Formats: sequence, structure tokens, C-alpha cells
Amino acid sequence: MEYPYCCSRQSLLPAFAVGLISNGQGNDCDKQEVNEGLAAFWAPFLLLHLGGPDTITAFSLEDNELWIRHALGLVIQVVAVLYVFSQSWPNEFWISTVLLIIAGTIKYFERTRALYKACLGNFKSDMLPKPDAGPNYAQLMEEYTAKKAAQVPVEIVIEPEPEKDPPVLPEFKLVEDDKENNCSDVQVVEDAYKFFKTFRGLIVDHMFSFHERNESQNYLFERNSKDAFKVMEVELNFMYDVLYTKMFVVHGLIAYFRRLLCSVLIVVSFERFVSHRKHEIHNFDIGVTYTLLVGAVGLDFVAFFKLILSDWTIVKLKNSKAKSIVSAVRDRLSIEKRCRWSKSISQHSLISYCLKKRFKWFDKAADFFGLKDFLDEMQYKETKPVEDDLKKFIFSELRNKAASARDSKIAKEIYSMRGDGVLSQSICHYTSIVSSVSEEVEYDESLLLWHIATELCYFQKTNTNDSNHQNEVDQKEVDQNRKFCKHLSEYMLYLLVMRPTMMSAVAGIGQIRFRDTCEEAKKFFRRGKPISKTDILLSILKAPMKKMKKCFGKSQSKSEKERQNACEKLMAVNTVVKPIEVKGDRSKSVLFDACMLAKELNKLNDKKRWDIMSKVWVELLSYAASHCRANTHAQQLSKGGELVTFVWLLMAHFGLGEQFRIEAGHARAKLIVEK
Repeated sequence: MEYPYCCSRQSLLPAFAVGLISNGQGNDCDKQEVNEGLAAFWAPFLLLHLGGPDTITAFSLEDNELWIRHALGLVIQVVAVLYVFSQSWPNEFWISTVLLIIAGTIKYFERTRALYKACLGNFKSDMLPKPDAGPNYAQLMEEYTAKKAAQVPVEIVIEPEPEKDPPVLPEFKLVEDDKENNCSDVQVVEDAYKFFKTFRGLIVDHMFSFHERNESQNYLFERNSKDAFKVMEVELNFMYDVLYTKMFVVHGLIAYFRRLLCSVLIVVSFERFVSHRKHEIHNFDIGVTYTLLVGAVGLDFVAFFKLILSDWTIVKLKNSKAKSIVSAVRDRLSIEKRCRWSKSISQHSLISYCLKKRFKWFDKAADFFGLKDFLDEMQYKETKPVEDDLKKFIFSELRNKAASARDSKIAKEIYSMRGDGVLSQSICHYTSIVSSVSEEVEYDESLLLWHIATELCYFQKTNTNDSNHQNEVDQKEVDQNRKFCKHLSEYMLYLLVMRPTMMSAVAGIGQIRFRDTCEEAKKFFRRGKPISKTDILLSILKAPMKKMKKCFGKSQSKSEKERQNACEKLMAVNTVVKPIEVKGDRSKSVLFDACMLAKELNKLNDKKRWDIMSKVWVELLSYAASHCRANTHAQQLSKGGELVTFVWLLMAHFGLGEQFRIEAGHARAKLIVEK
């Protein structure tokens, strides 16, 4: 579905309807099928329709860029409705018609203004601070030069600008994640709005000061992961409202007056029509009019109800008791208590994908009709919930990194780490492992290497006879880290392969490398195992049934067993010689390079291996999140959000990035004349 097309179609239908009404009024037939005054009364409802609901104004960021077209449409549609009204003037419904024209124009104006404000160019202009030339350097130097020329002993002394509220450096006494939640729902909304006003500039590459960095760091160091993610959820929800809804436009004193005026006009119009005598009007036309009026009143009531119970109302209210009342009503009615994002991550496994049997002609036909990506996603994508343990782990890792970033230089170094930070500290003597994530290796290659290696290690049988066998507590930690690695590994591959726009800044030749690796894996798995066309056809026919079994929670032991056998076969290959020395560099497959990496990782004991691998995956995820284009994160908000977007926002709050470029305030230079 292409959203701009939908928007244009939505505008064409009312225009077409107004044209039909106008054409019917101009008909010279002796007998009119519809009363002219009633037909003119219907026209303003089309303006109300074009105004749209408060909950959505745009389907994508590109729609906001078309605000000029919508402004032109506003003028044209209002003129058209006024023309239709003038054709039937005077008529018995003229008061009701005028009231609806005013209400419809206001609604359409609000939508156009929301699109204008959400246009990234205008959004950035609103975020820009006033121009700041700083202290008068030229005047200072002129005075200095004049005194030097007069042979007056003088020197320049630089003093830092005094701070009204000096920043408090974070005290790194981190709150334990097991601590109970401290934030009430009202506090979460207020804190999220405060940070939203600052960090909404991320969308347009705004720069931030060390004051803002320290403030957000201090806040997150005092929160556990649950509270932090709640605040991020509401903050991203505010960003969504600004970019895709009217919420930013319909809140404020003038906006509240407009909304109240619209509601009153619609209700009064309804009352005027009900009280009017309708003897000469067909019953069907009366029914249509009542339907339009009831629909308009009902939709306006729902919009008004959601308006006063929204997050924006809570942050706009000054009275804390009123905030509590609104929050209590929302809790009672379960409004805004729903998940603000899907709280799930998609999974995609390279080995599982390569083990699937398929017809080549079927793939070619799907590719010809442009359905291959869609069918692949339907068949090979799985969805897993984002568990609290995973959020806690990611939050703790980012918080620990922020605790070590005492200045912007270290923060930028952490921002650029993609696994090398963990490996260089933990296993620096394993050069082959460290080199897999070095700067010489492209990010997409590192991601594929670690994805395959993670799967190979995941299905590797644990050596229970190991002398360093873990106790029950350590084993629980190992199992947890092992699960984290698998989920993050398959999530990152899903982004690379099925959401390439999210990874476009770091993907490189990821698609080519993935296809070559898959081709080599398929060739390896088919070796010595001829597959009949009947088997392939049966596998295709059974695919929908397997999908249904997944939905109903059926066991996937057979699929897991196939993947385990495939991993054991790959690990059994002797990889004493690097693949590039045997095959050359034409194929970009990294299948057996990943096997070599997995064998190196298996030399570590279970606890250390999975601890290191889980931290590497957090760094790989963080690198992709921070290097993804900001407008891509913003675009993803309209599709339910992604975990990678939460990581992007968390990193910004922790000061891990390149956005914090204001390290100090103005300096005060003084000319000191020596005696």
C-alpha cells in the first residue's frame, strides 16, 4: 500500500461529491430528486471529512512534505462548498449550513497546520535557537591593540562564564534493576514530556549541550530498566503525535477554544435541523442527513473525550490534583494503558532459511511479480516478545558504558564501538576473534559472521565433563545470555535482510553478502542428498500449516533438530585454511569464515563465551541504532516502533553519541592593566 496515494484518493472523493452536488443544483429539470437546501447542507460534511480525526494526519513523513498541496486543497474545497451554498441561497437550512461550514473549515485548517508543523524543514526551524554571535571578539582585540600601541602593560585573562545552575556530575551509584518501580504514571508522562522537548531535536540532527547530557544521565542513573523504558515509550509516543497526528496543534488555549467552538457549532447545527419542519423532504434524504449529523456529533465527542484524557492534557495541566484525576479516569477506563509499541522483535535465521526446500521457478515467479520479499517475510520471519530480562540487560550495558564516558571524547569512542570494545578488553589474545569486528571488516560482514557463529555455538552440545562446570546460578546466567544472543542475532539479521532501510547507513553490500552466503549454505546442505520435486511441493503446501502450528504454540522440535544437525555438519568441516585462499574473493560468502569464528569461540568456557557474545551483540545493536538515519527511526514510529529505535533514544539520553557538541558556555575575557 502506498500511503500518498491513499491521501490523494481521500481528497479526491470529497471533491467529486461536491462536484456532483453542484452539478445537481445546476440541473434545469422540473423535478429535483434532492432538495437544493438539503444538498447544500450536505456539502460541509465533506470539509469535516477532509479535516480527519485527531489521531492521524499523515501515514508517512513524506505526507507532511505535501502540506502546501493540502493548503491549496483547503482553499479550493472551502470555495467549492461556498459556491454550492450560494447556488441554493436563500434556503431553509442556511443557518445550519453556515455553522457546519465554519466547523469544517476549522477542522481542515487544523489538519493542514499539523502537516505544516510536522514537515521536517519547519520542524527543524522551530528547534533552532536564536543566533548567538558570542562575546564581541573584534572590540576586545581593538582595545587590546590600542593599549599595546600606547605601551600600556596589558594582558588578556579568560574566565569561564558563571553558571546559574552548575551541572551536577553523575554519581555513579547505579540503582539496582531489582528495585521496585518508583515512577507513577503521571510522573512518567511528565518526565517523558520534559525530555521530549529536548530530544525531539534528534529527528532533525539537532546538537545538544553538556547540561542536557548531564541532566538526562543523572535521571537514568537513578532509574531501573522498567521505569526507563516506560519513559522512552511515552517520549517516542510524543514524537509520533507530533509527526503523524494533530495532538501538537489541538493543545493550547487557542486550540481548546477552537475545539470547543467546533463542538458547539456541530451540536447547534444538529439541533436546528431537528427542530425544522421537513414535510417536503423524502424520508430517505432525512435518514441520510440524520446519519451524517449523528456521525459528526459522535466522532467529535470521541475526539473531545480522547483529547481531555491524553498525555498532552496531563502535561498541560498545572494543578497536580487535576492531573491525578485525569490519570485515575484513564486507568479506570483503560485508556492509554495499552502497549504503546508492540513489545516484540522479529527473528530471521540464515540457516533455517537455507534449510527450507523450494522450487526455483516459484522464487522466480514471486520475484517477477514483486512478491518475493513479502512471501519470504511471511514464511521465514518469526516474532518473539521483548522480555523484561532482555531490556534490563541492554539498559545495564548502556548505563555501564555511560558511566565510563567521563567526557565527550570517550563517549564518541563508545559510540563507534561495534563489538571491538568488549573483545579488546576480554580476550585480546584471541586475535582472530577480535579481528572479526575490527574497522577493517565491514559492519554487515561482522554481523553475518557473528550471526552464523552464534547459531553454531547455540546448537553446539555443552560439554558436561568440563572441569569448570558451572553451578546452578552460573548455569542460569549462561542460559540467559545464550538466549539473549540468539534473539539479538536473529533480530539484527532480520533488520539487515528484511528491513534494509533501517540499516542502509551501515549495511554496505549486506544483501549481496547474504545471498552469496545462502547460496553456499544451500549447496553444502544439498551435497549428497538429492531432493525430489515431490518433496519440495509438499514442503510448500505444508508451509501454511506450519505457520498455524506456530501461532497455536505447537512444538518446533523437528525444525530445531534439523538446524542442530546442519550446525554439526558445518562444524565438522576442517577449516585449517582460510576460505579466501581456496575460493578467491569473487564470492562474498562468509559461511566457513563464521565456522572458524565459532570454533575459536568454543575454546572459551561456557560462561565466558556467552557473556562476551551477549555484550558483543549489544554493541552491534547499539552501533546500528546510533548510525541509522534519524528520519528512518522517525518513519518507523508509524509502523509500531522497533527495539533498535529504543536503543537509539537510550544512547542519546546516556550521552553516547555525536550530538553533544556544546562543551562549555561563553568565556569572559578581561583586559588586565598591569601597574
